[in-house]
Amino acid sequence: MRVIRVAESGFAVAAGALRRTKLQENPEVDSIVREIIAQVAAEGDAALLHLGRKFDSPNLNSLEVTAAEWDAACEEIDESLKETVLLAANNITTFHERQKRTSWLDMEKGMVTGQMLRPLQRVGVYVPGGRAVYPSSVLMCALPAKVAGVEDIVMCSPVRSDGTLHPLVLFAARVAGIKRVFKVGGAQAVASMALGTETVPVVDKIVGPGNTYVNIAKKQLWGVVDIDMLAGPSEVCVIADAGANPAFAAADMLTQAEHDPDCAAYLITDSEAMANAVSEELDKQIEVLPRRAILRQALSELGGVIIAENLDQACELANVCAPEHLALMVRDPFAYLGLIHSAGAILMGDYSTQTLGDFFAGP
Repeated sequence: MRVIRVAESGFAVAAGALRRTKLQENPEVDSIVREIIAQVAAEGDAALLHLGRKFDSPNLNSLEVTAAEWDAACEEIDESLKETVLLAANNITTFHERQKRTSWLDMEKGMVTGQMLRPLQRVGVYVPGGRAVYPSSVLMCALPAKVAGVEDIVMCSPVRSDGTLHPLVLFAARVAGIKRVFKVGGAQAVASMALGTETVPVVDKIVGPGNTYVNIAKKQLWGVVDIDMLAGPSEVCVIADAGANPAFAAADMLTQAEHDPDCAAYLITDSEAMANAVSEELDKQIEVLPRRAILRQALSELGGVIIAENLDQACELANVCAPEHLALMVRDPFAYLGLIHSAGAILMGDYSTQTLGDFFAGP
């Protein structure tokens, strides 16, 4: 990975290394996605089957998961794993219950003004697949909708090579209260939920992460349908002081970088020794991980080690990065929390792992 010493290169160089380009701006993909959307609009289910066989599996022979398929998939899941998914779902639900807003009225100055909050009628969840299995995306996207009072939640996800969805994804969907699941991935999934087909119903809003094709489809169809955001690829930034555990810091970086070659992982530290120790740990841990090719590409192309002059400066650089995941692996993380204003999730201390925040804790 690149190593930048702020004392030698200056703050501007370090900050520049932490800023990412707009990954959703890709003229070639933009054109392909427009064709896919037009095809789905014109041909409906026939287009979804054709594109699914082309991009995901030649064994795709139906679009909707049947009750029998759903039941069989849920039977495959180990009981201990089921218990973990249920605990995660409870944590997520509890967290989002605290975010609920209320309607209000103001009757001053001879006027009645106010805000009425109503749940959307139908929400579509997109869950990525192909490279990995993401039951966490199912829970994180569907449970807030359930808490908000959305009655009809549907889901699209690309099939595996054998033409089926992963059993764990289907179990998570059942736990999250999703009513219908469709074996549709990529830009065509977004198009189907935005425009509707003979099988896939039109939704009010599409949520969930995806690759560049998914994000550009959401971008093109925004206005036809509401979207959450243009999410991903992810980035993780670890701020580590001299007392951090280098093995933990490296593991947190690898946990996010393994998702996709376009994911970025940064270490910002005020300790040269810590920078060296984490680099050694990265080399060691990568060797035993099954997705090491993706990890090497992500770290070499988008990874970086920034050696700051002090921890206050490290926090300033982290704000420039504005990462999806920020880990404060410092002696007193709460002492530095007030310096952070741009981050998606902040993990406090050595034992607040990326996986805990992403899968289980609740946010």
